[in-house]
Amino acid sequence: MKEKILIVDDEHDIIKLITDTLRKEEYVVSSASSVTEAHRKVAQSIPDLILLDLRLPVVDGFEYCKMLKKDEKTENIPIIMLTSKSLESDKVVGLELGADDYITKPFSPAELRARIKAVLRRLHPAEKQLEVIESGDLSIKMSERTAYIKGKPIELRPKEFDLLCLLIKKKGTVLTREFIMESVWSSEYFGTSRTVDVHINRLIKKIKYLEKRIISVTGYGYRYIENI
Repeated sequence: MKEKILIVDDEHDIIKLITDTLRKEEYVVSSASSVTEAHRKVAQSIPDLILLDLRLPVVDGFEYCKMLKKDEKTENIPIIMLTSKSLESDKVVGLELGADDYITKPFSPAELRARIKAVLRRLHPAEKQLEVIESGDLSIKMSERTAYIKGKPIELRPKEFDLLCLLIKKKGTVLTREFIMESVWSSEYFGTSRTVDVHINRLIKKIKYLEKRIISVTGYGYRYIENI
């Protein structure tokens, strides 16, 4: 079955453009012009991806993104932000709130299709060569996109999971923040370390095992060490 995509935008022309584009790709598309309407539709049927305009009336996209990521029923829904502004601060804040990517209006149908496919491919990957990655007490089942400590599952957001996989696969190597951004977010790097640092800190809070294994390299980035 093709993925279900919810468009949340108050511009009817934009909704029509996106709907026509995505239906040609055989996605199942629905739309909402406000957060209230979107919240009702999400409660009825969890979408596989949300295209979320940041500048919505009454409750904006930032606040709705925060609401979705705080609810365990919706925290793993991938979100692509739609913004008519090219402000770097908007993009950074959105990514820090848990959005997976962004697209700036006006955009071409080809760019929209490519970004949606990239996000869905990262979050629902095809068969991987490494089914299980292990590092000490930590194990990761790639097909389940779940991490375990001594057999106990850990709840991670999609970006936290991707970041953890990257660190372990590159264990012993110092990774720059730029490399991490490009590898995990697959988007333009914004010239700030905050997004990476915030996600690293979240990982360590959720997995105490990582506290002494993820090493901050001042002025450069991070390194994961297996044995301490």
